[in-house]
Amino acid sequence: MSSTPEPGTSESAHEEEEPWLSSDEVAKLWPVRKDWLAGVARRADVRVRTYGGASRGTWGAEPTFHSFHPGDVRRAAPAIAEGRVDIPSKWRTDTPDGRRTEFWGNLTARVAGTLMLLALLGGVLLILGTGVFLLTVE
Repeated sequence: MSSTPEPGTSESAHEEEEPWLSSDEVAKLWPVRKDWLAGVARRADVRVRTYGGASRGTWGAEPTFHSFHPGDVRRAAPAIAEGRVDIPSKWRTDTPDGRRTEFWGNLTARVAGTLMLLALLGGVLLILGTGVFLLTVE
């Protein structure tokens, strides 16, 4: 089953009325880390619409966003919660491996952000100090 609807495929009137769910909404329903929602959706046969991700050439690619079919998400939620869908434990939020991976990922990002901020602040202070020094020296 393809995770993206074929062009020209008509959906029922009910499906057209109900908006597709964002990654944030699905993350609240499934015990899965947000980074792995699309992979879990493929494993659980949930229809996914993908947009973005176009190439920017040398600059990489645009961010990729996913929308999930609401009926499929509700159908798959009990199977995912009960462990009937084969998902690696590091992808889940309700396993020690998943919580540990998320903790270390968040900690690494925060430490890297703090170091970048300190380097920027140090550079600004160095430039200001150099300017003050040059202005005070005869």
